[in-house]
Amino acid sequence: MFDKLEDLLIRFEEILSELHEPTVTANQERFRKLMKEQSDLTPIVDAYTEYKKCRQEIEDSLELLEGESDEDMREMIKETLGESRKRVEELEQELKILLLPKDPNDDKNVIVEIRAGAGGDEAALFAAEIYRMYVHYAEGQRWKVETLNVDEIGIGGMKEVQFTITGQGAYSRMKYESGVHRVQRVPETESGGR
Repeated sequence: MFDKLEDLLIRFEEILSELHEPTVTANQERFRKLMKEQSDLTPIVDAYTEYKKCRQEIEDSLELLEGESDEDMREMIKETLGESRKRVEELEQELKILLLPKDPNDDKNVIVEIRAGAGGDEAALFAAEIYRMYVHYAEGQRWKVETLNVDEIGIGGMKEVQFTITGQGAYSRMKYESGVHRVQRVPETESGGR
């Protein structure tokens, strides 16, 4: 795994040096390809750089711990050592996930369709709530939402709505969002339960 990470680090440096060459901007297709590759490699390179830094902190802390006789300083060094070891474990897991092969569709955009099923106004209100939830989530991810079609009812519900979500990683996050959702409201007359 670490050999592959070193190779990716070298490739990242090559991309950066190539992007600084003035001839690259003349070829827009090549420039776009390099920018995409740089964007894909940045999270891996950042995590690996932090991993190497934490490993160095562990080594430095162990050296200091051997030569230190003051008990307060030893406690501080042990605390730093513990934090660095914990962070190294977290980064190892993160790097394993980042190195998994990507779905080629992950950077594509998404069209979402929500329809109210059986249930009349209650189903339409629930469909509107789901729509607002997805829009809020997309805005939090800095994705662009464009409503294509909406069929609203008078009380704030939606019989159906179609919208697109555009942005980096939209498909990768939204590809499992499908299926039928059911909501059932308990009428106030049933508050005692059965």
